[in-house]
Amino acid sequence: MTTVTTVTALTARTAVTTAPSAPAPAPAPRTARPRIEGDWLLVPAPQPQRPVRLFCFPHAGGDAPAYTPLARALAPVAEVWSVRPPARGGRGRHPMPPDFDALTAAVAEALTPHLTGGAGGRFAFYGQSLGALLAYEVARALPADRRPELVVVAGAPSPAEWAGRTSRDLDAPELLRLTGLEEVVGSDPGLAELALGAIRTDLAVSATYRHRPHAPIGSAIHALAGADDPMLATAGLTGWAAHTRGAFGHGVVPGGHLLATVDRPGPADLLTALLSGRQAPVPSHHTPREQ
Repeated sequence: MTTVTTVTALTARTAVTTAPSAPAPAPAPRTARPRIEGDWLLVPAPQPQRPVRLFCFPHAGGDAPAYTPLARALAPVAEVWSVRPPARGGRGRHPMPPDFDALTAAVAEALTPHLTGGAGGRFAFYGQSLGALLAYEVARALPADRRPELVVVAGAPSPAEWAGRTSRDLDAPELLRLTGLEEVVGSDPGLAELALGAIRTDLAVSATYRHRPHAPIGSAIHALAGADDPMLATAGLTGWAAHTRGAFGHGVVPGGHLLATVDRPGPADLLTALLSGRQAPVPSHHTPREQ
């Protein structure tokens, strides 16, 4: 199976107008200014009073601000903390770790001081495409008693399938088309080149990933695919079940390969339900001890 993941690090600009005759909308949760925590984390829409802290992992070529719409959509239930990969955006001068294992260790170390969760002490992970694999491996790298209660993996095959996939060269127009971002950056050669530079960096790290058989983790896992994803067969989602000894769920949601982007929040309704306990993965039938 071919899996190539791309995105650009853009900042969305939204203008909201209300017609004088329109009824007043329901008040939205107030958000403070975005803030950066160390080198590795961005809080796009601070909500420290929320009971859940959701750490979000960008896709290949992606940057932390891509999760701003999702952070705003989840503001009633969770505070989003987005991972800031190096070699792009505000971290353009920071080198990428040399391989996937080093990247996993660096992110796990950066997250550890912040795993106390939100006001309720709870935290979860969400990642898409390459970010889904990284989210899972970071969860596995943490001590068993410091792992997230839930890992949501979107647009990615399971680790064993990821390691066995084949790759092929794609030119820039095809990369942008497959990820649904052609209209965003396709007409701006400079922006496209910046995006592709970050993509090349991340794909080089991705190529160093090696799956090592291990006991499943205790965190619940929920696997997602976009209904129009051209790069992931939805039947492959069930492979993630072997990687948890907790609950497992999977499903298909509207969207393509990239669900949450700079101009759309992605699976906000499903994440709201999962984080609020209104929808939960079903128990898995795995019995091996947690690593």
